[in-house]
Amino acid sequence: MNILIIILSSIILFFIAYHVYGSFLAQQVFELDDTRPVPAIELRDGVDYDPIDANYLLSQHFSAIAAAGPITGPILAGVMFGWVPALIWIILGSIFIGGVHDMGSLIASIRHKARSITEVVKENVSHRAWIIFMVFIWIALVYIIVAFTDITTASFVGIISLDNGQQVGGGAIATSSILYLILPVIMGFLLKYTNINLNLATAIFLPLIAVTIIVGPYLPFDLGAMMNTDTLTTQKIWNVIVLAYCLISAIVPVWALLQPRGHLGGYFLYASLIAAMIGILFGNFSIQYPAFTKFDNSTNEFLFPMFPLLFITVACGACSGFHSLVSSGTTSKQIQKESDSTFIGYGAMLLEGLVAVIALGTVMILSKEDTLIGKAPNFIYASGIGRFLQLLGIPISFGISFGLMAFTTFVYDTLDICTRLGRYIIEELTGWRSLAGRIFATALTAGVPLIFVTMTVLDAKGNSIPAWKVFWGTFGASNQLLSGLALVGITVWLFKTVNNNIAWLVAFIPAVLMIGMSNWAIINMIQDAWLKNGELTITANPVPWVCLVLIVLSMMLVIETIYALMKHQHVA
Repeated sequence: MNILIIILSSIILFFIAYHVYGSFLAQQVFELDDTRPVPAIELRDGVDYDPIDANYLLSQHFSAIAAAGPITGPILAGVMFGWVPALIWIILGSIFIGGVHDMGSLIASIRHKARSITEVVKENVSHRAWIIFMVFIWIALVYIIVAFTDITTASFVGIISLDNGQQVGGGAIATSSILYLILPVIMGFLLKYTNINLNLATAIFLPLIAVTIIVGPYLPFDLGAMMNTDTLTTQKIWNVIVLAYCLISAIVPVWALLQPRGHLGGYFLYASLIAAMIGILFGNFSIQYPAFTKFDNSTNEFLFPMFPLLFITVACGACSGFHSLVSSGTTSKQIQKESDSTFIGYGAMLLEGLVAVIALGTVMILSKEDTLIGKAPNFIYASGIGRFLQLLGIPISFGISFGLMAFTTFVYDTLDICTRLGRYIIEELTGWRSLAGRIFATALTAGVPLIFVTMTVLDAKGNSIPAWKVFWGTFGASNQLLSGLALVGITVWLFKTVNNNIAWLVAFIPAVLMIGMSNWAIINMIQDAWLKNGELTITANPVPWVCLVLIVLSMMLVIETIYALMKHQHVA
């Protein structure tokens, strides 16, 4: 089968979903009304609250939520279980779960003066539930930062060897990445302090991004060679550097980095989508990877562990709790009118679903015996983009560099926002909102991940393995459990405030699925870590301990929610 059939079918389904289910959500469930004042205008301060055009905000929001998740997760799941299970979950999840989750988080935040989803829980459930949710989210943010920091720095030290003998080195990607981070800072200051408009700034800085990719191979920043360190040590050093960047980026005003970088990063996403579509339309790529395959060849089991692992491996491409934090943490403070919530909240989720389908496509065109199958997801993705761009006469080495650079760019967006959101949570919990409090909260949020990304992690045979491989499962489970808890908050809010008697079911049913699958996966991780040959063996491994804490917190929040619902009658 040609991969074109799968991609076009997915696009058609997403298009129909946006216009049919998206309209239903806007009119019948969330009852959007542009006559209501929005926080970005009411509370405008030029730092966090700052209304911007929906198209500009879409790029920022899209690049923030899309990151590495809809690329890494689908590739991992496709390799593990085959492309059919991953594809089904991506499409159905995006339309009926992720889209509801993202749009609901955004509009609920707008109706609560752009406060976070935790504040929605606080007002509609209880103060105790708010504290529980805040702690849970902060832990989830730490694991997002851990997983994404380690997986992006792998691009700075890894090497892809091409069939023609060429190599794409990590030093080149590091150079391009550093140059790329400088550009949005310059753009932000020009937009703030000169008369240059957004369109002109975009026309100037987008071509400069291409220049950074071209320059990279000629000026490789090979940190390992400079410091005479091995690959593992070099990556740990890069991890420290990236977290230091997160520390700075989470403190500066949004106009200085977050908004312009998100805008440029959004175009990177669009460019990668266009590159993929060119390859899909004209490359005549056939599907070679199995539709179904077993995760572990030593067993005949397929459905288990596919259930529940599929639902925590493909996170951002189908549903992601992190999106609720972006929607209610930064996007809600910049949206101009309520009706934009469909375009930005629901529409961006469907676009992310398309990114996930395309990422899955880079696995589908490979045979199961291909040497790329054993490599990290970022290299599989970049190689696929490189093959697609070859059809335009672009050298595959440039195409792969573009793919790796795009992947890295997506991650920066997520890391920036995760660290900033972690700062918000610490500030809200402590009430310490001065400059010193801001620095402390940011340092704590970036500092805890530093412990994990500098650890030397060993597999069962005593070999060193990347930290992201160890913590991806915990990240996925905590992230999906977060989405379930956010949907619980949205459910209670809808139940108490919306006129439609059954509107709350739109969020409640997905909440049950996400909480059930996530806790199932977390319990399995605890069992794998602590049960050896039927005997309980407690270790210092942080993963099962964190999993245990997550389960306890989630159950406490569910109990609080049930109690809150029992005390209140529906508004209608």
